[in-house]
Amino acid sequence: MDDLPYAAPKAVVADNAGAPRSFHIAGRWRRLFNWLIDKIVIMMLGALVFALLYAFGSSAVVAWLDGLTLVTEQLACLPLYLGYYMAMEGLFGVTLGKLLTGTRVVDERGHRILLRHALLRSMCRLIPFDALSVLMSDDSRIRGWHDSLADTYVVLRVAPAMAVAASGSEPVAAS
Repeated sequence: MDDLPYAAPKAVVADNAGAPRSFHIAGRWRRLFNWLIDKIVIMMLGALVFALLYAFGSSAVVAWLDGLTLVTEQLACLPLYLGYYMAMEGLFGVTLGKLLTGTRVVDERGHRILLRHALLRSMCRLIPFDALSVLMSDDSRIRGWHDSLADTYVVLRVAPAMAVAASGSEPVAAS
């Protein structure tokens, strides 16, 4: 029966997709530039949204925009802030800041993060002083609260040999 010429082919597939990978943790300076670039991008997106609302919104929308205080403006931009990080990291594993600095977000095994990780990372960024938690991290793995609570790392995107030369450190084995 195995000699059928029209039988489906059989192949042995190694399942190593879930195997841990080693990676190189991004340094504090790269993380700082990620944050700065992403803040600028989010501010530009917010300005674009507000400009479009002013240009094409009804008089009621324009009146509402004119009445915004600094606090209500920040609250109005909150969905844009959360949506930017969740969409970029959840769908692509990078934000524009990470893309420009050669880093990406991975889970604890070195694999691409899931949307739930991206959502949790985005929500944790709302914790006061979260941005400073990366700079004040005293462990060798340089993680902010949004990293450790979501079980993620920000790592270098370059090839392993280049990463060792760029970081001057040995790779971290995923747990």
